[in-house]
Amino acid sequence: MKKPFDRKLVRFYLWVSLAYLVLCLVYDVHNKGMFFPVLVNNLWRLAYVLVLNFVFFELTVPFVMQRRKYIISNVFVGIGVFWLHLMLWSFGLYLWRFFGMGLGIYTSPVKLNSSAQGITSQMAYSTGSVFFFGIIRHLYNYTKLKHTAQQLRLEKQQAELNYLKSQTNPHFLFNTLNNIYSLARDKSDLAPESILRLSKILRYMLYETGGEYIAIEQELQIISDYIALEELRYDDSLRVNFNHDIEDMKQALPPLLLIPLVENAFKHGVSETRGQPFVHIHLSVKARQLVFIVKNSTDAFPEEKTVKENIGLSNLRRQLELLYTDFNLTAQQGESVFTATLKINLASHV
Repeated sequence: MKKPFDRKLVRFYLWVSLAYLVLCLVYDVHNKGMFFPVLVNNLWRLAYVLVLNFVFFELTVPFVMQRRKYIISNVFVGIGVFWLHLMLWSFGLYLWRFFGMGLGIYTSPVKLNSSAQGITSQMAYSTGSVFFFGIIRHLYNYTKLKHTAQQLRLEKQQAELNYLKSQTNPHFLFNTLNNIYSLARDKSDLAPESILRLSKILRYMLYETGGEYIAIEQELQIISDYIALEELRYDDSLRVNFNHDIEDMKQALPPLLLIPLVENAFKHGVSETRGQPFVHIHLSVKARQLVFIVKNSTDAFPEEKTVKENIGLSNLRRQLELLYTDFNLTAQQGESVFTATLKINLASHV
């Protein structure tokens, strides 16, 4: 059976009631004294206005605001319902006071000259509670909506990030399989070793990259394994230099964040170089400032070819936008050299 309201909302009204009770106690005790009778009187009246305000804000207002065929219908319904609540806030609370006096719970600290004076007094109490509950309820709704909007934004970003990862990983895998295919087609004796190295990379991708972070030393290992796999395709003419300067090897990093730049260097640089191919990679992490520089040979020249990001680089850039607020990714085409530079303030993770 579905509950008409949630527990959080009930707790909210109880806390607001407690705050209103404290305000009324401070006022009444200051003006009338006699703490215990004033406390009992306010508890008795608060029980009434708590239920009435809950009904008004959670049931009546949504009922009046329902979309109807004619706007005039909403107007008449609103007037009728407001009049009913006005009676409950005034005559209703006045009768509730008499009921409490009959039970010996409520004691009148002041003698009233007429019923009108009593109704006016109780109306002031009710009206104050409506404004108090209404303002707090509005702030509560605003905070709740803001939190919900923020949560939806985070969920959307996470979904997009997962989608980008789902694109990057197969893209990385297909490129690696193409390398093995070329070795197998040439009947190279290195094909079995390349398959073994690929299985090691796949094991890492399946079991080590499921979390939000990994240690930098794990990212270094996957880069080293990928470089070793790529080197099987080339002879001694390929020059690879991979060095790093890292303060803390346990520094957290999103998995497979750096591999697209390395993959890009081989796929779009070394493989298209007719001369002496090379790849120079440097990683530095100091004071949570990451600098990753990848240089590779290319036959393109600045005047011949503008830098155009492929799927690997464009996906990487979008991932960085979702993960960090302070980063810089640049790609520069020089004379026979392509340089990709990534700088990240690891402390700016969102």
